[in-house]
Amino acid sequence: MRRLFVVSVAMLWSAVAAFAAEPIGSYKVEGANPGGKGQYTGTVSVTKTGETYQVIWVVLGTRYVGTGIGNKDFLAVSYKSGNDTGLALYSADGGNWVGVWTYAGGKELGPETWKRN
Repeated sequence: MRRLFVVSVAMLWSAVAAFAAEPIGSYKVEGANPGGKGQYTGTVSVTKTGETYQVIWVVLGTRYVGTGIGNKDFLAVSYKSGNDTGLALYSADGGNWVGVWTYAGGKELGPETWKRN
């Protein structure tokens, strides 16, 4: 019985640690363009690159590459794809991330949610 308790506590602790971890991982992404001009879905992956993060979205066959800074609580990302550039800001939501983004020079925000795979 004691062993079962120890194993259960260890499993619970690792689940809690995963939710309090850095944003590294793979996600399903859902969002809307700034000003509510169209919704989209896709994937996003986040890897640690020294003191920064590399963020790669694939949305409707287009690949967006970003550089992020942050920690287990927030992530700020600038991104580029062709002539498109912009900025996004996310906060941790359990094991997921929620945020807003805009194009460079934009005046409106679009919401975006990352759900961990």
